[in-house]
Amino acid sequence: MGEGGQLNVGQLVRQRHGAETLLVGFTTYTGSVTAASDWGGAAERKFVRPALAGSWERLLHETGVSHLLLDPAGLGRRQLERAIGVIYRPETERLSHYFDARLGDQFDAVVHIGVTTPVEPLERTSVWDAEELPETYPWAV
Repeated sequence: MGEGGQLNVGQLVRQRHGAETLLVGFTTYTGSVTAASDWGGAAERKFVRPALAGSWERLLHETGVSHLLLDPAGLGRRQLERAIGVIYRPETERLSHYFDARLGDQFDAVVHIGVTTPVEPLERTSVWDAEELPETYPWAV
């Protein structure tokens, strides 16, 4: 992220606190998340598309292990990484959420969860309760 001119909280904490900081990255192959479509938007339950080929998430998925805790020190090659935060836009996922990353340079540890489930918002809305329709709706493909 830093190479693209963007900052994240972990990077800022590490700059301020140095070796006292432990940065843990989380990845997923697919599942669902609670996120908004736009800043200030309502929390929605969203389906997470399966990770793209050539991404760290796909590589970790292909190990066949559903939950991993990794020391990323040996993961120094540049590869796609997906970032999902308070905003998730599956319709523009490649442009909006993927960037080139070296996990070994970015994190001290990585937790991979094959299929995620969403956190439940403290203030549930009808949008979140309604759930997102599957991409195959109304066909059961």
